[in-house]
Amino acid sequence: MKLTEREVSPPRSRSPEVLAALERSGLLLKQDKRLPSVVTLLAGVPLSSSWWSHPDSRSMFRVLSELSDHPDVLLTKLLLAKDTFVHRRLWPALLAVASAREPWQVAGLSRPARRLLASIDSAVAPVRSAGAPAKELIARLLVHATELHTDEGRHEIALQSWSSWGAQSGAVVLDSVDEARGVLQEASGRLGAPSTALPWLASEGVRKVSRPGRKP
Repeated sequence: MKLTEREVSPPRSRSPEVLAALERSGLLLKQDKRLPSVVTLLAGVPLSSSWWSHPDSRSMFRVLSELSDHPDVLLTKLLLAKDTFVHRRLWPALLAVASAREPWQVAGLSRPARRLLASIDSAVAPVRSAGAPAKELIARLLVHATELHTDEGRHEIALQSWSSWGAQSGAVVLDSVDEARGVLQEASGRLGAPSTALPWLASEGVRKVSRPGRKP
């Protein structure tokens, strides 16, 4: 029996389509029920359950992996404390905000998290870690994180300072943190995200530590 071209050719990757959408918006969540996300783009509709249970989960995994590995894409906890893809054009703004060590990042940081942060700052290579201190640093945008799966089947995270990651990526940090926040808030607003989606605007307590006379 003669195979058709569709049967012979591998399925077309949707990674270029998703990358183009990310380049236009600057930010895209990995998955969300309401806001634009990669999973929604691939599924055609927002999913109420994890994308792992979707019939096309293998294709989704391939696209998500290709996107995570792309040289113009960064994956970090940004919007709503969820996995957020950030396009290269927003890296200067992200680096400026993440490197600022402002009160919303460091106030009330636990002692184990502070020790871990100090070790990361002084390390010449990414530090492998896991647990609450690592999650605390990631949630406050204090470090860059990459998920790892060890040969023993354990889940670990490689953490490095933003200055180290920025040097590797070639991104130039914006001089003004206020301007950087504005850039990210504008991109977040274009997605339709609430003002509290970004970590420095996540609560009334965070707003109170903002400097007088400056927009949060």
